[in-house]
Amino acid sequence: MKKLHGVHVPHNKNTAGMKPVRLPIPASVVVPMSMGIGAPAKPIVKPGDAVKVGQMIAEAGGFVSANIHSGVSGTVKKVAEMMGAMGRPMQTIEIATDGLQETYEDLQVPEVHSLEDLLKAVKDSGVVGLGGAGFPTMVKLAVKDIDQVRYIVVNGAECEPFITSDTRTMLDRTDDMMTAARVLVEYLKPEKLIFGIESNKPECIKSMNEAISGESRMEVKALPPMYPQGGEKVLIYHTTGGIVPEGKLPLDAGAVVLNVTTLAVIGQFLKTGMPLVEKVVTIDGSAVKEPKNVIVPIGMKMKDVFEAAGGFTEEPAKVLYGGPMMGIAVPDLEQPVLKSTNALLAFNKKDAVLPEPSVCIRCGKCIQHCPLNLMPAAIESAYKKGNMERLDELKVNICMECGCCSFGCPANRPLVQTNKLAKAQLMAWKKAKEAKK
Repeated sequence: MKKLHGVHVPHNKNTAGMKPVRLPIPASVVVPMSMGIGAPAKPIVKPGDAVKVGQMIAEAGGFVSANIHSGVSGTVKKVAEMMGAMGRPMQTIEIATDGLQETYEDLQVPEVHSLEDLLKAVKDSGVVGLGGAGFPTMVKLAVKDIDQVRYIVVNGAECEPFITSDTRTMLDRTDDMMTAARVLVEYLKPEKLIFGIESNKPECIKSMNEAISGESRMEVKALPPMYPQGGEKVLIYHTTGGIVPEGKLPLDAGAVVLNVTTLAVIGQFLKTGMPLVEKVVTIDGSAVKEPKNVIVPIGMKMKDVFEAAGGFTEEPAKVLYGGPMMGIAVPDLEQPVLKSTNALLAFNKKDAVLPEPSVCIRCGKCIQHCPLNLMPAAIESAYKKGNMERLDELKVNICMECGCCSFGCPANRPLVQTNKLAKAQLMAWKKAKEAKK
């Protein structure tokens, strides 16, 4: 099988051998109603209400949405808005904690005897895709025709530098993962459930191979350690040989893709009835005093996480949700841990400064590195000229924004940033064009 393109990034997996430590519960948490793709959840609590760990505090706001549960016990302080990291206001529920961490007494272990039961359980767990954009998992599993599902691909690539939270899931939560994996195989009936893990994680590969011993419909596939190995389309190609058609979904290539931590959360819910209320988060970067993996409630503010984790060696110049390739720079440390937060990285001034771009030398490395064989330099030219037809021809809309083009560019051109702007411009142009019809 021909391998898709990509880049070899520094791994910097400094915390891979560090078991997660549970941080002290902060004085308050701020839980956003929108933590991924889909409609925001709708609060079902009001100021003054007492809440406990695992209690639902917001219900899904539509089919493509997810329930939200409290990761702390305490009292609802307010329901308000704050500015999110993406520059959009978001509704939040602020909870003043009581430090008791009392579990909600009405939690129940779900009974699963059919695909419908499984889908209900996944919805009730509040789980979303925990390795990327936070797409509601129940929606992903609600396939109309299960004969389409040839493969369930479990993403254990974790190809971004620094991040090791998924690595810890594969080492520390194997039983939870296997509980979910067996149920998914039983009710979605794939030909194979494949764990895709980069070959630079031999301990994870060994652990999962031991776990699936005797499971005839499961296998572990060691993948080349090349970024963006964890990208959905890349992962499907390297594990199954399938190609997701342009504008189509993984299911059109016969695959359902789930992150390893998503799988673990489903397994935990099936065994205990405890929904998604906390996350393992990697804390690292050149401004971090003590890199480590930590367990924190969803909604814990970044400033509280960093402080409880040991603080900074110096004032950070840039802080990211996620990794340095596809992570989002935050405007302040009031931003909370989200369902999909797998890392918080803080960098010093030296590491945060972007290199000065120079003139494109037409070397073609951006094309060589692009996993989808796009032409970033040509896209940049079309974007600057405002040539929408050309942007459409160049397929900028399928760019996964992985950043391989920028990383591999010897002229330090901001190619991935331009791609993002070009995609937005093309979408607006198409909408305006459609509105005139």
